[in-house]
This record gives sequence, C-alpha cells and structure tokens, in this order.
Amino acid sequence: MEPSKTLLLVGGTSDIGRATALHYAQAGWQVQLAARNEDEAHRNAGDIRARTGAEVTVHRLDILETGAFGSFLDTLPAMPDTVVCVVGELGDQAKGQADITHASLVLRTNFEGPALLLGLFAERFLARGSGTLVGVSSVAGDRGRGSNYLYGAAKAGFTAFLSGLRNRLAPKGLRVMTVKPGFVRTQMTAGMKLPPVLTAEPGEVGRAIFTAAEKSSRDVIYVRPIWRPVMMAIGSIPERFFKRLRL
Repeated sequence: MEPSKTLLLVGGTSDIGRATALHYAQAGWQVQLAARNEDEAHRNAGDIRARTGAEVTVHRLDILETGAFGSFLDTLPAMPDTVVCVVGELGDQAKGQADITHASLVLRTNFEGPALLLGLFAERFLARGSGTLVGVSSVAGDRGRGSNYLYGAAKAGFTAFLSGLRNRLAPKGLRVMTVKPGFVRTQMTAGMKLPPVLTAEPGEVGRAIFTAAEKSSRDVIYVRPIWRPVMMAIGSIPERFFKRLRL
C-alpha cells in the first residue's frame, strides 16, 4: 500500500478551506489545517476526522505575520505534498478608499501573505524535487472594477505571481495551479444577491481543486467554466467605454 500523502490547507476556518480539506481527507490524504483561529480550526478538524477517519492536525498561522513563515514551515510535522492556499479578505472598497489601514489589510491578506508563503514552500519543494502549490485567486483580478479594485488588484497580483512561479518551476517538474472560483456561497458573501448560474458552493470548489490538482495537468481553472467567456468579454471592452460603466 502506498503511504498516504499530506495536504496543507492554508485558511482552514473558511468554508472553501473546510470543503477542500474534507475532499482530500475522503481521498485518503492526511490533512494539516493552518489558521489564525485555532479553536475554529480544531472544530473543523474534528468534523473531518469524524466523517473520514483521516489524520488531521491544526497549526496556527496568521497570513499577515510574514516574519513567522519560516518557523511555521520548520515546525510542521511533515512537509506536505500539496499546499492549497484559500486565504482571502473581500474587505470594504469604500472604507479602504479613505482608510489606509483597511486598504493594507485587503492587499496584504489577498496578495502579500499568500505569495510570500507559497514562495517559501516553492524553495522547499525545489530542494525535495516534488510538490504541488495551489493558490485560490479570483475572477476579480481579471480586470479592475470601480466597485472592488482593492480586492481585484490584490488578486491580480496573486494571479501574476502564481503565473510567474509556474513558469519558473514547471521545468523542474513542480506544479503551480491557479483557481478562480467566481462567486461562492460562503460566510464572506452572506447577504449578497448572487446569480445562481455564476455561483458555486464550497463543496463544488473543493472538488474542483482536488480534481484539477491531483488528477489532471490543468494550470488555471475557473470553477464554473462560464466565468472564462464572461471575463474574456469584460476584458475585451475598450477602456474608453469601460470607464463609463458602473461595475
């Protein structure tokens, strides 16, 4: 029997994180949940263990405490085979326009922290010679819009980082995958009116991540494929017309 593989799920208290970790555990993987809120992560870990019988451990990680990333990697009980980072902060665009602290929170949570963390894992994976890195970005990063350009800019940066990292690591045989879920029915979007055809469920995202990362060679996935032509259409609008729209 092959030894079980290990997943590190960064963002272990989020709806998408829990659903993704559960899908890996159901496939026989050991799971490491990394999160700032350890109590909530332990609740998710207990639920996943009860449902699957998998080994699930919890590890404290604050994505904004970038100086602690090195020690975080050093103290993991095992270097994971796959790292999935689902960390995100939608934030408040209007608040961020006047409050630089809030703007910094959105930018650092969605771009700086995840990029620096996956960059460190990339170096460890290169030294080992294997590994898969998965970053959950957003369709919001495909083109800046007035209603959420702080979040969109951070996700655009993360998407570009993942693309560059993939270009660098592919010749070494390492995987880097970018996931763009679009709308997802989670705590983060609670209260928002979401179009059903464009809105995924957390379990749908988790299944898509596992399938694409572990059973295919795809590099960039839109969880709901309809988002690809939608964003291509939005991206093709000339700027002189686009700037008049209220999106």
